[in-house]
Amino acid sequence: MRPLWLCWALWALSLTGPGAALTGEQVRVSLLRQLGLREAPVLDQRDVEGLVTPAHVRAQYVALLRRSHGAHSRGKRFSQRVREVAGRLLAAEASTHVLVFGMEGRLPPNSELVQAVLRLFQEPVPKAALRRLERLSPHGARARVTVEWLRIHEDSSNRTYLVDSRLVSLQGSGWKAFDVTEAVNFWRQLGRSGQPLLLQVSVQRAHLGPRASGAHTLLRFASQGQEGTGQGEPQLELHTLDLGAYGAQGDCDPEAPAAEGARCCRQETYVDLRGMRWAENWVLEPPGFLAYECVGACQQPPEPPTFRRPFPGPRQCVASETTSLPLIVGVKEGGRPRPQVVSLPNMRVEECSCAWDGAPVPRRLGP
Repeated sequence: MRPLWLCWALWALSLTGPGAALTGEQVRVSLLRQLGLREAPVLDQRDVEGLVTPAHVRAQYVALLRRSHGAHSRGKRFSQRVREVAGRLLAAEASTHVLVFGMEGRLPPNSELVQAVLRLFQEPVPKAALRRLERLSPHGARARVTVEWLRIHEDSSNRTYLVDSRLVSLQGSGWKAFDVTEAVNFWRQLGRSGQPLLLQVSVQRAHLGPRASGAHTLLRFASQGQEGTGQGEPQLELHTLDLGAYGAQGDCDPEAPAAEGARCCRQETYVDLRGMRWAENWVLEPPGFLAYECVGACQQPPEPPTFRRPFPGPRQCVASETTSLPLIVGVKEGGRPRPQVVSLPNMRVEECSCAWDGAPVPRRLGP
């Protein structure tokens, strides 16, 4: 097996995943799926001769074309620069705390977020209480710690989004780490750079039963510095990559031949529908289209993220933004064809990026 560190030292990666060249077979399969057909209909030249596309069908087709150039489907962007932010306690009720992190200028421009780690300092349980716990729970008492992103709407209502949850032993103390990358991604989607990041931390019972009924109340995290030193304050670590060095370069230079190990870029690829037998007399518009593909290699960071679960693979050149492809096809009704507009998703590559292989796609915020 190849050593793990060697995987991260590799510069060039062959493109076999998302962003590879679109094939006519992929267009055919997507079209059949959209129309609910098992196979492409066979239309004679006589069937389509003199076939006129109605004005409303043409208008629908043009509207979808315009929309496809304005609305992109975003994929994943991830990243090793570390910025640490100190948080302050906003409110506390029972075993729930809300932490506030000022984010102004914390994420460098032209950078990708690889990971955001929340570090909380667990205070030691008093020895007398710990001895009682050991008698009640000889196998070790634990509590569940849940971290949620708190979103405040303009009407002052709020909603929480779960980002991390795990069991923490009450016998231990010191710094505990939680993955809050998704919370920072949610915060960025709002586009309100002046607003703070709000994280809600809750401590709950890990087990049912009278013996563990109050054990979780002994788990406490420091909200202020130890004796005014600030050593125990909640910390938010932001790991980022500079896209100038680790990102894609945009569109490929059409004048320069593709070289092995060249930097990730978007290359023009034309799909000729007129030259495909299955599309003959069936696809009326367009005769072909520019699909593009993502080619090239991505530079690898010197070290992988230290806390991400599961561990992601090397960065690859992939399509991070795509748009749909509108088509006008001939559909038979009553033995005669009529024009119909169909929109195929994710047919054109709008932007290529370098992303971790196997990393999950972040959730999109709802209304």
